[in-house]
Amino acid sequence: MLKTNDKAMKQQNYGGALQHPINSGFSALSTTSDVIEGFDLNGKIAIVTGGGTGIGLETVKTLANAGATVIVGARDVNKAIQNLQGVRNVEIKPLDLIDPQAVDRFADKFLASGRPLHLLINNAGIMFVPLRRDAARNESQLATNYLSVFRLTARLWEALKNANGARVINLSSLGHQFAAFDFEDPNFEHRSYETLQAYGQSKTAVNLFTLELDNRARAFGIRAYAVHPGNIWGTELAREAPVEILQQFGFYDAEGNPVQEVLDSLKSIPQGAATTIWAATSPLLDELGGVYLEDVDVAELAVDASLSNGVKPYSLDEVSATKLWNWTEAITGVPFQIA
Repeated sequence: MLKTNDKAMKQQNYGGALQHPINSGFSALSTTSDVIEGFDLNGKIAIVTGGGTGIGLETVKTLANAGATVIVGARDVNKAIQNLQGVRNVEIKPLDLIDPQAVDRFADKFLASGRPLHLLINNAGIMFVPLRRDAARNESQLATNYLSVFRLTARLWEALKNANGARVINLSSLGHQFAAFDFEDPNFEHRSYETLQAYGQSKTAVNLFTLELDNRARAFGIRAYAVHPGNIWGTELAREAPVEILQQFGFYDAEGNPVQEVLDSLKSIPQGAATTIWAATSPLLDELGGVYLEDVDVAELAVDASLSNGVKPYSLDEVSATKLWNWTEAITGVPFQIA
């Protein structure tokens, strides 16, 4: 029989110890409708950031139609209202993730309602942007894709505890493989800015945070998951992408025209949101957390040097995860003491 400490160690995903598929019964072709079938989420409360467009919108619709009350954090409230017209059980609130005060206002309003929070889905993100900085001079992809996730999760901690069983789902990306986290120069103050490196760093940070959050929070019945939704066309993520980068990925040809056969090979939005829904609902994950998910299952470790499916070990490193947590508390001024 395992001792308590031995059992706890077995449950940790440091170094990717738990990164093995668990035969979920789904695949890359599965949709949100497939995954949500049979689930009744009445009485559950969820927050979805970026829930007014793209895979966030699909996530909100799926959860709400299954009975959950969903609070949508949206930068463009009017667009969210229009896109969610006719969907019941939805509340739409303003949320601009690059503004820490806006994150705090959003969290304060939810906490004031006194409700528990069963699902926190940190879905919103940006990609392919030129060098921009927030008010504190943090690079914008790091600020939006990661620092805001840490801040919002920390601020909503009491509501997550009050759910007596909650899950935090953080949207990551295969793009984490573009870069490890650069602790020496995370905000590109002393190195040339490269938008894909900045994006990769932000998603590596998401993976490290998810890993450490699960280890610290599971004693309170809270589990955390990082989700790669897959390569999807038709969201707003590429709205600022230079043509050259879209050509680099094979989406556009040399003349700048879409390559239809490539676009047709990508996931649909319902397929892209399926892993998020699985992370939010699957009983197979009740005793498993801190893992990186893709194609509606636990992903393998990606040990090949080339870009491939799976998760890089550097984004599940124990030392880096602890170091990032401490660095984030210092840089944001947000203490996240889990107790």
